[in-house]
Amino acid sequence: MEDLIKVSRNGQLALPTAIRRALHLRVGEYVQMKLVGRSLIVTPKKVVDKDQAYYWSAEWQAAEREADADIAAGRVKGFDTVDELIAELNSRK
Repeated sequence: MEDLIKVSRNGQLALPTAIRRALHLRVGEYVQMKLVGRSLIVTPKKVVDKDQAYYWSAEWQAAEREADADIAAGRVKGFDTVDELIAELNSRK
């Protein structure tokens, strides 16, 4: 897909509707622009709050996958009360 776009006086580019739709871009979302030779690569990006960035670290995501595997394999136990949970934890000492 290609289109001809005019650069505004302030250096702004208006992405054509068909391209925005193809990239699933909505108003207020972010894109990353990368210059490769004489070409501009535009990639949609999600911005994560700094205090939530830990969740997307490789270590945290590995732990999430491990937890998902444990849940899928039935290696989990539910408790009706906090007291039951504490009793279970104390029994493992």
